[in-house]
Amino acid sequence: MSNILVCDDDKEIVDAIEIYLRNEGYQIFKAYDGEEAIRILRKEDIQLLIMDIMMPKLDGIHATLKIREYSSIPIIILSAKSEDMDKILGLNVGADDYVTKPFNPLELVARVKSNLRRYTKLGSLNVDDNAVFRIGGLSINDDTKEVSVDGEPVKLTPIEYSILLLLVKNPGRVFSINQIYESIWNEEAIGADNTVAVHIRHIREKIEINPREPKYLKVVWGVGYKIDKV
Repeated sequence: MSNILVCDDDKEIVDAIEIYLRNEGYQIFKAYDGEEAIRILRKEDIQLLIMDIMMPKLDGIHATLKIREYSSIPIIILSAKSEDMDKILGLNVGADDYVTKPFNPLELVARVKSNLRRYTKLGSLNVDDNAVFRIGGLSINDDTKEVSVDGEPVKLTPIEYSILLLLVKNPGRVFSINQIYESIWNEEAIGADNTVAVHIRHIREKIEINPREPKYLKVVWGVGYKIDKV
């Protein structure tokens, strides 16, 4: 079963999350600031991180930035319900998902399972659908989960990979933000605009020579996004 690191300076929240996740069979590691979280990640085999934003020593935003320098594990950030900018900032620096406080423990468990499924699939070499998808110089090997542009490897997070694969499998088709969200997150798209837009921007920054004039991932204003047939 997967190892999950829970990081929050509120020990009661950490303990509560631990109870729910242990009931699902997960092994839990605990940290109370960003610096401690990074130390544990470097030492232990962690598959997912749940992290608060506002913490002493090193906050969740700066911790995420440092973690993304060497790891693509799923990161779920915790943020106060009223702090929408915190959610957007967290996604901007590399978090995969967020849960607002106060949160429903069942929602958190569901998001943990969903993100772990994507991460496990991304790292697996035993995939039934052995296919390579190519659009111009963009290539996705869905057997090995490798992405390259003009022969150069591109490192994507599990959600970025899933979004790109969805679009590449359907070249020329325009997907709305809601369609992308519901396909990738497997839940109703409520307030999904910022979440999807941030991940799209990250993908562009990684696969496009000039993200401002994208060759592959195009926006259809007022409709959605598509991968052009090059």
